[in-house]
Amino acid sequence: MDAGASLLAADPASDAELARRGAEFVAQAWRRGWQPADVVRIVRRELDDTHVRLATALIRAQAPDDRPRGPRWTAQLAQLSESHESDGNTARPDRFTHATAVLELYRLLLRLPALEPLEEPRREHKGDARMLGRIRALLAKAEATGYPEEAEALTAKAQELMARHSVDEALLDARAPAKDSPGACRIGVEPPYEQAKAVLLDAVATANHCRAVWNEPFAFSTVVGFEGDLAAVELLYTSLLVQAQSAMATAEAAQRAAGRKRTKTFRQSFLAAYAHRVGDRLRTAAEAPVTDDLLPVLASREVAVTDHMEQMFPQTTTTRLRGVSDEAGWTEGARAADRAQVGNRPRLSPRPE
Repeated sequence: MDAGASLLAADPASDAELARRGAEFVAQAWRRGWQPADVVRIVRRELDDTHVRLATALIRAQAPDDRPRGPRWTAQLAQLSESHESDGNTARPDRFTHATAVLELYRLLLRLPALEPLEEPRREHKGDARMLGRIRALLAKAEATGYPEEAEALTAKAQELMARHSVDEALLDARAPAKDSPGACRIGVEPPYEQAKAVLLDAVATANHCRAVWNEPFAFSTVVGFEGDLAAVELLYTSLLVQAQSAMATAEAAQRAAGRKRTKTFRQSFLAAYAHRVGDRLRTAAEAPVTDDLLPVLASREVAVTDHMEQMFPQTTTTRLRGVSDEAGWTEGARAADRAQVGNRPRLSPRPE
């Protein structure tokens, strides 16, 4: 590595070829099923901020030569552009340090394995932007308030709007000449306490007519569902995670004030209980009845989502939560989940045998 970096640092004429190779490695990652957010996530996990900036620059430079992609891909590129602009004043290191970081990044990119490809939607999803805006606003208020009861009411209202939005989209799709089909997205499930976070995401996905498959080594879950429901899962999971972190900080402060030291086991147990309890409440909420004419529409979409998930992941395994041993953490986490309750979801009929 040092020898290669020394050669590159000593020859400024090699910069163009180094950039060209980087574009090739990024394009190769796309062919292997990776997306911009996935690459940045793994680079941040395995390397450091310097490499993240290099990867972001490579992705942005390669984008004009890439084929047209879907709206999720475009949104990821836009987010990278915003982060790149915020890092624009970062001073470039000396040539040797820079060359070393580039080679470390390329080594990681070359070792990326193939992932399950995420298919682009067959037709553009035209959701109700105003409805999604209202949902985002409610969840933002729930995250910001210091009053648990207010956060509970705001989150419940947001979930009710999500349920209504999902049913409306299902009915519109049932009447459309060209039926929609399930898609998938990847949502980061970052350490620490990633097991509990994956359980929480699974609960939110199930409540919103989606299925989630966790990839622990690469710190993400693939969520399969219809586009409108995928957007709801991203919004609600992110908000509940923010609320859980805030509630956990409050609970830890109370424990310290009482003279009890809390450790990693307290936080692990807290988030595990939070995820478990939210899952219970979501499953209960999903039993709310809907009119008979909606059941076939919703059931057919559930079957389509399950079939698509099984095609993408023909073999999956289950895992048990580890490190859940702190009784106080579990109790406080369950209480926090009760305060973060969500509203009703339409009930789906059982899947045919």
